[in-house]
Amino acid sequence: MSKTIIFIQAEGKPGVTEAEITIPATVRDLHEAFKAHGIDFDKEREAFVDEADNPVPHDDKVTVEGLKHGSRVHVTHCKKIKITVHYMHRTIDRAFAPGTRVRTIKQWAVRELKLKLNPTDAGEHLLQLCNSTIQPPTDAALAELVSGLSCDVCFDLVPEKRIEG
Repeated sequence: MSKTIIFIQAEGKPGVTEAEITIPATVRDLHEAFKAHGIDFDKEREAFVDEADNPVPHDDKVTVEGLKHGSRVHVTHCKKIKITVHYMHRTIDRAFAPGTRVRTIKQWAVRELKLKLNPTDAGEHLLQLCNSTIQPPTDAALAELVSGLSCDVCFDLVPEKRIEG
């Protein structure tokens, strides 16, 4: 057993919280880390390790799978987040785990839109939140982008602005 650092991203709490935890950790250890850092966790919330599809179980005695040094643990009320991506006249959607990164969404969107977007063009496009000019970083987790009680995120796949001259 050794101590390591994890990063907790909790819904409603801006930024990232650094926490020390013993590995291997039980669910109880994880809950204690949440409590020590003022992060609310109850039966209405789920915890996801990195980009895992399934949440950490609520059974205190179970060992948390996939938890390692530098892991991001996402605390959210969303079990899945519905993603919608618009590109030209096409719209695609699918549900993803809250820890899924924006770069993974872009890769999925490019594969799904293959009839309209070749790989070279794809590299020159970014995901931008719908009805805004916000282009989240590619390493941002979806859980960071939901607001309120919504479990939906909408993106437009837009050309990267280039200055030529």
